[in-house]
Amino acid sequence: MRLFQFLGSGFISFLQDVGGIFLFFWKALIFTFTPPFRFRLFLKQVEFIGVRSWLVVALTALFSGMVTAYQVHHALVKFGGQSVLGGVVALTLTRELGPVLSAIMVVARAGSAMTAELGSMRITEQIDALKIMAVNPIQYLVTPRLWAGMLVVPLLTAMADLIGIAGGYVIGVLVLGIDHGIFMAKMKDMVELVDIMSGICKSIFFGAFLVSVCCYKGYYARGGAEGIGRATTEAVVISSVGILIFDYIMTTLFF
Repeated sequence: MRLFQFLGSGFISFLQDVGGIFLFFWKALIFTFTPPFRFRLFLKQVEFIGVRSWLVVALTALFSGMVTAYQVHHALVKFGGQSVLGGVVALTLTRELGPVLSAIMVVARAGSAMTAELGSMRITEQIDALKIMAVNPIQYLVTPRLWAGMLVVPLLTAMADLIGIAGGYVIGVLVLGIDHGIFMAKMKDMVELVDIMSGICKSIFFGAFLVSVCCYKGYYARGGAEGIGRATTEAVVISSVGILIFDYIMTTLFF
């Protein structure tokens, strides 16, 4: 019976989190159209989530593209198909690695910081102070972050695609000796606009998802410093695993 009690309580907690995150996202979205419009806060979050994350995303994309080129070339040589290396690397990055790695890096750098910041504000009763001053805390704290995430994660994904392909080009052409014209021609033939746009669409959803999860966990943090650490850990884990799960679901829908 204890096993069933443990499984049941865990399932109920999971459903509560899923419903809470969805309602939290919906409130933040609805408050977008309620004045006052905090454009300055939105720009601040664009700088925090996007500009400060570009370097880690760029480095991740660069070495991912280089490693992908090495591994794919090793597999293609067995079948004499190394000429399609450029197209395979570009497809892998635009469809999957670009949006997924960009979102996970944003979670690691900006998402954890958002959770810790909102959790600290909850513990120190700053969120309650906003309510007393007749300021909607979700509109003030979450809505600008939500729209900033939905804007900058696709931009970071586009940058990651470009840098990752450049890394694959360096390995394929300069290191492995693939002809420049063949590399570029196969990439042009194999990659279509729908492949690029599917990755961008995924990244918009990932941006909204990671911001909603991280802000939700921070906004409802409890238990002092230990509670903030626990909330930050849960936010990063749920966001990262959720991104991979939704990537699979959206891939099946697109293709």
